[in-house]
Amino acid sequence: MSIFDPVKGFGVTFATMFKPVVTEDYPKHPDQPAPRYHGRHQLNRHPDGLEKCVGCELCAWACPADAIFVEGADNTEEARFSPGERYGKNYQINYLRCIGCGLCIEACPTRSLTMTNEYELADDDRQRLIYTKDMLLAPLLPGMEQPPHPMRLGDEHDYYARGPELLRQAQQSGPGSGRPADGAADDAHTPTGAPS
Repeated sequence: MSIFDPVKGFGVTFATMFKPVVTEDYPKHPDQPAPRYHGRHQLNRHPDGLEKCVGCELCAWACPADAIFVEGADNTEEARFSPGERYGKNYQINYLRCIGCGLCIEACPTRSLTMTNEYELADDDRQRLIYTKDMLLAPLLPGMEQPPHPMRLGDEHDYYARGPELLRQAQQSGPGSGRPADGAADDAHTPTGAPS
């Protein structure tokens, strides 16, 4: 052992002391994740407030971790929650099991389910990590109406087949109208930064 061994050992320490610090100041100043980051799920709505989820359960079948539970129910003219024949009556995602793979997003035929950039999902209570439908539904935006209510944008064909065309018409009619223009539908109400 040489007398210079301790000096060589501290060489790395001294060299690092004068470099800029790269430590993140979390949670005071959290970094913004990448735009297509797979975070918390969100169940989207049509522009009139009806839910896009039709209770088909394809997301639950596609989930490799068996983290999603969906129970569908039939819409009636008195109580309509989505434009289709069915809606998701009970919807749960267990974040203790979810691996954030996004296969549920790919399986959704109505683009109802998307993933947001929200990544702070840690909790000390296991029960609070099972997100229910009311926790996953997108908030009502101005001009939307809380379901159940009748279809305001036309028939089922208008909601799904002509969605992008009708959305452009609604945007051109101006934001001050409160409700979308007659026949206006939304292709995908995707949250900021979520995959489309």
